[in-house]
Amino acid sequence: MAEKAAARVEAARLVAAFRAAGAVEVETDILQPAEVLLDLYGEDIRARAYVTADPVRGEMMLRPDFTVPVVQMHMADGAEPARYCYAGEVFRKQERPSARRAEYVQVGYEVFERNDPVAADAEVFALFARLLAPLGLRAATGDIAILTAAVRGLKTLETRKAALLRHIWRPRRFTELLDRFGGRAPVPPSRQALLRALSAGERPGSAPHVGLRSKGEIAARLAALVEDAGAAPISAEEVARLEDLLNLAAPGPAALAHLREMTREMPAILPAVDRMEARLDALAQAGIDIGTLAFEASHGRTTLEYYDGFVFSFHAANPDLPPVASGGRYDALTEVLGQGRSIPAVGGIIRPGLVADLGGLGPC
Repeated sequence: MAEKAAARVEAARLVAAFRAAGAVEVETDILQPAEVLLDLYGEDIRARAYVTADPVRGEMMLRPDFTVPVVQMHMADGAEPARYCYAGEVFRKQERPSARRAEYVQVGYEVFERNDPVAADAEVFALFARLLAPLGLRAATGDIAILTAAVRGLKTLETRKAALLRHIWRPRRFTELLDRFGGRAPVPPSRQALLRALSAGERPGSAPHVGLRSKGEIAARLAALVEDAGAAPISAEEVARLEDLLNLAAPGPAALAHLREMTREMPAILPAVDRMEARLDALAQAGIDIGTLAFEASHGRTTLEYYDGFVFSFHAANPDLPPVASGGRYDALTEVLGQGRSIPAVGGIIRPGLVADLGGLGPC
């Protein structure tokens, strides 16, 4: 009880600071429709969220985060531009006992700004950096848009690029696919057997049709497997460049210089790199020491999957602790939840319980 009370105190301080920055405080339901989250993340979300059944509303989930319901609220009737803040419990399953709690208080700040997204990125990060400064945390940044642009620029089948993009947030599976598409790993035996059967003219149509996929979907999937088997591997040079990008970790200006060099062979990333440079300029104007600000190209790949641009986090010295704060840009999510409408959006969350554990912020 004492831990929750301390978290509530820090949450109130943070919400007051966000309100002072121009945000409107909002609330969302603790029980959220499971259908929306399943559509966004697929069945994988079940391993992370608490699912229950309501006799009237159907399958529901205990709120795993605030961003999705806040975006839904804004896209339904929000004015532009808009800034929101919130505080409340979120619930996420943990695979093993750890410093990560299954239920904890989350405080957040979200900005919906159409005219200058780069300035909004800098605004959110600089605000978090100022509020968290008393804790002496380590900040890290990244940009999912650079990585996705690099994948889209590969000279290979669209189906392969789609598979890699789908698994960007699952680094191990991404690496396995890249190894296979690059010819560095063998095709799984089960797929080899299926391809042999298909090449011999056999089709699974004689077996009873079971499962959710239609016969047309199954036929399209089989055709894609045959096309993939006959396609040339992704070149060793392209794989090496992509791995170089994935492994890039340096202070912001040095990372930018390296990425500028990479655009000579990877022109697809140029627009995202231009945005990164503009963002670094905006961060510097907001008082951030970009010369020491860490940039990691793979940063943000293990978070929820709606981030599609700038990402950031703040960490305590204890590596066993989860990030004290994290956030990023999620433009595509607003289009998905806006039913055809969209607006650039960026935000972040802070764990006030961790803030209290680390000594608290004092007056913000």
